[in-house]
Amino acid sequence: MAIPLLSYAPASQNVRVKGFDVPTDDQPRIFSTDNLLSPSELDTLIEAAYRQIFFHAFAADREPFLESQLRSGQITTRDFIRGLVLSDTYKRSFYDLNSNYRFVEQTVQRVLGRDVYSQQEKIAWSIVVATKGTKGFIDQLLDSAEYLENFGDSIVPFQRRRSLPGRSTGELPFNLKSPRYDEYHRRKLGFPQIVWQNATRSFKPQEQQVQAGDPRNYLSMARSIDPKANSPKNTIPPGDYLAKVPYRK
Repeated sequence: MAIPLLSYAPASQNVRVKGFDVPTDDQPRIFSTDNLLSPSELDTLIEAAYRQIFFHAFAADREPFLESQLRSGQITTRDFIRGLVLSDTYKRSFYDLNSNYRFVEQTVQRVLGRDVYSQQEKIAWSIVVATKGTKGFIDQLLDSAEYLENFGDSIVPFQRRRSLPGRSTGELPFNLKSPRYDEYHRRKLGFPQIVWQNATRSFKPQEQQVQAGDPRNYLSMARSIDPKANSPKNTIPPGDYLAKVPYRK
């Protein structure tokens, strides 16, 4: 028998109030299949989905089968997001390299578009991961009333309330606030590494670089020669030189 989802409450009452936002350039762009007019716009929607879930998708990380189904209308945007979160790439990048608590935090951020409310929510969803597995956890997130109310079947999830009124800076993006690797795995993989650069590098155009055969290539060799080493020795003792010069009387 599966353990039911534990109840959790938001850490602040502000999240219960629906925000009234005046549209500006800082507002996130909403990608939806309801208003697509061309195949290029569908490509943009797919790229936005990859950015939301993976932050960046290389060629090997892409899911061509899911993309083909979405282009042909066989699946909805919600099913496409479900396939990305259940993919091997997401499992290897987030589940295998983090604890259940951190995996829950990152998945809630990417799927529901918000931060976890509290530690209690992390515990509640971690129990779902432990009892139902990752697939049961992802399905319960995507089938939740919160997801359907904010994104439905056609909208790509995005970071909600990114710009907060009354603050000079909004919330940080999820990929900066919650990087893919936790502190333990970052230290194990050897990054980040701080490299102190003593010398200042400068760019020199190719036409100003010294070519082969240029006399400047031998400048260091010429400076290494000691000019005093082969100087002629003084064989005349010091004294009155004029007195020693013979002359006719």
